[in-house]
Amino acid sequence: MVLCSLQLVLQLCYNQLTGSIPNQLGALKKLSVLALQVNQLTGAIPASLGDLEMLTRLDLSFNNLFGSIPVKLSDAPKLEVLDIRNNTLSGNVPQALKRLNEGFQYANNPDLCGIEFSSLKLCTVSSLNQNRPQPFEPGSNRLPTKDIPESANVQTKQTSQSRKSQTAVVVGVIALFVAVAVTGLFTFSLYRRRKQKIGGTLDTSDRRLSTDEVKEISRRSASPLISLEYSNGWDPLGKGRGGSAFSQEVFESFMFNLDEVESATQYFSEANLLGKSNFTAVYKGTLRDGSVVAIKCISKTSCKSDETEFLKGLKLLTSLKHENLLRLRGFCCSKGRGECFLIYDFVPNGNLLQYLDVKDGKGKVLDWSTRLSIIKGIARGIHYLHGSKGGKPALVHRNISAEKVLVDQHYNPLLSDSGLHKLLADDIVFSTLKESAAMGYLAPEYTTTGRFTEKSDLYAFGMIVFQILSGRRKITPSNHQGAELCRFEDFIDPNLWGNFVEAEAVQMAKVALLCTHESPNQRPDIEIVMQELNDLTSRKS
Repeated sequence: MVLCSLQLVLQLCYNQLTGSIPNQLGALKKLSVLALQVNQLTGAIPASLGDLEMLTRLDLSFNNLFGSIPVKLSDAPKLEVLDIRNNTLSGNVPQALKRLNEGFQYANNPDLCGIEFSSLKLCTVSSLNQNRPQPFEPGSNRLPTKDIPESANVQTKQTSQSRKSQTAVVVGVIALFVAVAVTGLFTFSLYRRRKQKIGGTLDTSDRRLSTDEVKEISRRSASPLISLEYSNGWDPLGKGRGGSAFSQEVFESFMFNLDEVESATQYFSEANLLGKSNFTAVYKGTLRDGSVVAIKCISKTSCKSDETEFLKGLKLLTSLKHENLLRLRGFCCSKGRGECFLIYDFVPNGNLLQYLDVKDGKGKVLDWSTRLSIIKGIARGIHYLHGSKGGKPALVHRNISAEKVLVDQHYNPLLSDSGLHKLLADDIVFSTLKESAAMGYLAPEYTTTGRFTEKSDLYAFGMIVFQILSGRRKITPSNHQGAELCRFEDFIDPNLWGNFVEAEAVQMAKVALLCTHESPNQRPDIEIVMQELNDLTSRKS
């Protein structure tokens, strides 16, 4: 028999697959070719693929993968071709991949870095440590597959050069194993998509309905309000939905009707559009009492499909009240439009990104005392979220970044999107991580654990402290080393022209270094950070 030489070829390319690459593929020891190119896969490359001793070709190109390339993958003994082009991968490229020569293709991953690769830039501080945990290593706390929606209806193509009937049986067994492992993991997304299909006169293809599309349909219809029909309907705030678990009286104090939202935004005028992402649009609006607000529009297809969970998320958002959190004024859920609207106070001075990378007098340079005040305000907001006082549960923000820090007219920082992940579908939350990873806010342990903790929030906070001190969006090794050695010229914004207090700069650098430690166990709790900042204030006075 030649069964011992049987090899498995798994080709799932050009299938519009979504979700992450199953970690279980690392158990297919006879796998020689894995072709997943031109899909819509997200997440990290599992380090378990490095266990495939027969793997010769791995094609992951033209997907939406992010995170680093596992060092373990470069050790696959028979690997000849690794194609990762056109993803959003970042971090240090393992030097061992040099042996593949032209078999290693990595174009159009602008955040990759490395040594001895001619077209790669030098690494930033967040990717220098080669010993950080790799994605989904054996023995790690793996990300539960239920948290990453997967697509279904996957079919595998297997080839064998053996002509014996016994070989065909073995191939059938392997095919069954792959079908169970992969299809089981890829089922949730299809289930969710089927629940959310839009009927009627709208396009029946599976995609999100944007506010602009809703507006265009409404222009063509006789009524100013369109009528959408969903397979299961959607009316989370309908009569009787509040139930005994929620205080209907409290909910009603936050509820706006659609007329108020449309009137405030002048029917979602383009002139009032503040910004748009792949799942939200934000409009500036003026309420009837004259107050100015920002209205975040979220399509139903981006929200949690379980209405009970959605209501719990709304309840949590209404409970968040702190001077350093963006205040929720109210919400409106429109069954007709298939959208939920969150109404927040409008913040006039934009977000923190606008005060970074100021050059040639274009933009406002924050003075030293304002920078310290912003750092302390952000810390107070995180301290409130992580606590569980006043009946509010402890909450991990998950997506802290300079873009999420808004600055009011008094330069008081306000954390935005706190608790928003409680309203959003899991795959939408997962997709937002790519930007955090690219900007360096994503804690390195996430690629192993797949979990957010208070310590991952602290990592992002430490990165923001570095950004505020240096006045730069991208943190480089020189910023980090300068903070370690107290070389102020390497981590303090030159736009300050020396107008800062050295003792305070040293203390802030210490906080940033501790919070961005590679090991979450070495990072301080937010209470310790608050104590450090309060001690700084007391010494100053």
